[in-house]
Amino acid sequence: MKPEVSETTQLLLDWADGDEAALHALTPHIYRELRGMAAALIRREREQHTLQPTALVHEVYLKLVDVRRAGWKGKSHFYAACAQIMRRILVDAARKRSATKHGGGLKRVDVREIPYLEHHKDNCLIALDDALNQLQQADDRKARVVELRYFGGLSVEETAAVLQVSEETVARDWRLARGWLRAEVGKAV
Repeated sequence: MKPEVSETTQLLLDWADGDEAALHALTPHIYRELRGMAAALIRREREQHTLQPTALVHEVYLKLVDVRRAGWKGKSHFYAACAQIMRRILVDAARKRSATKHGGGLKRVDVREIPYLEHHKDNCLIALDDALNQLQQADDRKARVVELRYFGGLSVEETAAVLQVSEETVARDWRLARGWLRAEVGKAV
């Protein structure tokens, strides 16, 4: 007997198999969740961030066209992939802003004339991404836990389901990874 799958999971599987109509049916099921993930990430960004949650979700949709045949194992796997895409988009935007601020043809200004450097959150996000890439080299599972929890907004239970490990393992990995990342990002910023 084949296990029952949710409607969202079935639509993901149908879409991955090439059913374009499944994507249109899937959109209302996933849009609210993706927008919530995007809004949470944007709230962590600097105050004058130009990317809005809706625009971030639309960017994710555009990138999803390229990963349609990813072999989704279910909606948790799908949301994990979306979290990774959102991370890439935000980090790329932060790197671009940072590059512009460090030379991009702008007039040189004395730093003492600026009351507070607003780009510090961009630098933190870039430092977090760099540290997360280092963590991934050392311990891929801990890096995935951070990505799913921080960028994906998944709970401990959802993260455990995606990674197919116990909730205790996720909680331990989350605690250790956060401490390590805090130290690494602190050195960089």
